[in-house]
Amino acid sequence: MKQALADSMIEMARRSGLLPAFRKIFAGRAAIVMFHEIQQDSRSELMTGTSVGLFEYSLNWLRQEGWEIVSLEACIERLATNAGTGRYAVLTFDDGYRDNVVTALPILERYNAPFTIYVPTGALKRTLQAWWLGLREMFRSGDTVTIDAMDMRFHCPRLREKMSGLNEVTDWIHQDYRRIAMLAPTFSKAGLSLSALNEAYFLDERELQSLARHPLVSIGGHTDSHAALSCLDIQSARAEMADNRSYLERLLQRPVRHFAYPYGDSKACGPREAQLARDIGFSTAVTTRHGQLSGLKSYHFALPRLGVGGQFDTTARFEARISGVQSAAHMLLGSQR
Repeated sequence: MKQALADSMIEMARRSGLLPAFRKIFAGRAAIVMFHEIQQDSRSELMTGTSVGLFEYSLNWLRQEGWEIVSLEACIERLATNAGTGRYAVLTFDDGYRDNVVTALPILERYNAPFTIYVPTGALKRTLQAWWLGLREMFRSGDTVTIDAMDMRFHCPRLREKMSGLNEVTDWIHQDYRRIAMLAPTFSKAGLSLSALNEAYFLDERELQSLARHPLVSIGGHTDSHAALSCLDIQSARAEMADNRSYLERLLQRPVRHFAYPYGDSKACGPREAQLARDIGFSTAVTTRHGQLSGLKSYHFALPRLGVGGQFDTTARFEARISGVQSAAHMLLGSQR
């Protein structure tokens, strides 16, 4: 109900032409925009990434509305030194999906848009326990899906039911990341190979080396195994971050200055992880916490982002998110509880 009311407020602001006014009041000086997969056929992937249409729309809208698309380093520098009124957008991609190159890169080149890709070691080495890919494969290929750890069976012959079931299991995982390990018997029983899914969806070492030479791209760290760092002891968390950085720097023969926390919410990372990122030598670290950058006071090791994509995203919601209307609507509705 709350989301429906927020959507109504967003649509009213959009149709009335008030988005520019809202942006002046609520939007920050810069927005770090987060993508994962850029999907040619979103329905076949259960609407889990960003469609090509929404991706290209978002870049075009940013340019039309006067947001300058810059690299993360340029954004941080300009916020620190520029007292003007310009607004900046930073494009980031998590996990190192092959479609970031095959599908997104030609579009990014047309817009001459710099971007950062955050890559976990396990994706390149085909050892990543990408449970989200395993769950998606189960739901899209089966009309009945049993998740033993939840003691639940989903009857899902139609797309809407597949999407709903996948969303329910994903939400269950995000409530406690220690539950990820509980999915292994389910994948084994289903005969799923996560290594094969790694091969199908993620860049390999050679492809990343080629991409890293592109003038628009920066490569960032994303841990060895895509672990929720707050669930690890401090030595293990440090190793996840530092070993990933060392591996990428050896592979690419260039510095890796930026980092993204896997999952990125308050359950997965906090002040301890921010201090580790600083100590290890990263220049920035991004979260998945919703928000924009306002200027000089932004803490470089817990930067917020605005996600684009997923089952419920639309062009209207994207515009409202970047313009600050969505945050304003949720704040207003929250104050009325």
